[in-house]
Amino acid sequence: YDAVADADPAYLVMEYVRGGTLEPHTRPDRLLPIGDVLEMIFKCTRALDFAWRLGVIHRDLKPANIMRVEEPRNDGHHQPGTNVKVSDFGAAMSISASETKVSGVGSPAYMSPQQIKEHPLNHQTDIFSLGVVMYQLLTGQLPFQGSNNYSMMYQITHAEPVPPSAFRPELPPALDAIVMRALQKSLDDRYPTWDAFSFDLAEAFRGESLREQDNRIADSEKFNSLRRLAFFRDFTDVELWEVVRLGEWHRVAGGQMLLREGDAADGFFILAEGELKVTKARKLLNVLSAGECVGEMAWLTPEHGTRGADVSTLCESVVIHLANAALERASEPCRHRFDRAFLRILVERLALANQRLTNV
Repeated sequence: YDAVADADPAYLVMEYVRGGTLEPHTRPDRLLPIGDVLEMIFKCTRALDFAWRLGVIHRDLKPANIMRVEEPRNDGHHQPGTNVKVSDFGAAMSISASETKVSGVGSPAYMSPQQIKEHPLNHQTDIFSLGVVMYQLLTGQLPFQGSNNYSMMYQITHAEPVPPSAFRPELPPALDAIVMRALQKSLDDRYPTWDAFSFDLAEAFRGESLREQDNRIADSEKFNSLRRLAFFRDFTDVELWEVVRLGEWHRVAGGQMLLREGDAADGFFILAEGELKVTKARKLLNVLSAGECVGEMAWLTPEHGTRGADVSTLCESVVIHLANAALERASEPCRHRFDRAFLRILVERLALANQRLTNV
């Protein structure tokens, strides 16, 4: 947040993060729920992708360098959730820097084969290291073990690890596949991008084997859903994460009333999955599909105060409710994206209405 160089001693002002690191959860008797691990690793992939886009490679990823953030509860206390902060970029490397790169940095148990061999590095070295972290959080074991650092580094460069499910049989095959791909020794066989890694993590959470264990809508699923929706096509990843946190996400069965004409209006809804029908006086006005919004006039003209139509689900649907107060807390760039999206929708609706009038 700040750097003071003229003090004695000089010092840095940094963000205070309430919580601890992930290191305690690498013990077999303190493993986190599988869904929580996926959520946190997914969020690490997004943070590290952001760093990579800025030309930064971390080079020292390990559980002790990932903070698990404690979130405030309604009673004023805090509890750990699935939000994380990637910390300690002291060994990080800028790919655009002109100075000589320091070799031999990092923690041996988490180093990639390329890092051990002092080959040129890119983001895939961090993908390997995060794969080691994921393996350890899921099993309580390191994938490569040795009696000393040299033995461990030999294992990393020559041995194949056993799948995580060998230590934790309830792990689904999809997680074995993800971890083992992240731990591939060859860059050609490892995940080529952070996007590919995070996509597989989100898909694994959506899979039935994990849904049975955790029926909530995971942040990873929310983020990927937003990325697919046309409404959010101009939002940056940072702004999408804002929406993940600001919105209330609901999985609603088919045939349920979502909005009722005349009810007090607060905010609007965006359909992430499924179909909605809009009716007034029992007459069908519209059928909405994923990516469309409804009730936005409550945000654009809050003085009207009531809903103007009934809205119900035609099938099981996932809807995002953004209350006015929540959107007011959003950053100015994020609110600007919403305003532009609403303007685009208004133009599209006017064009459609004009076309219908022309065809009459």
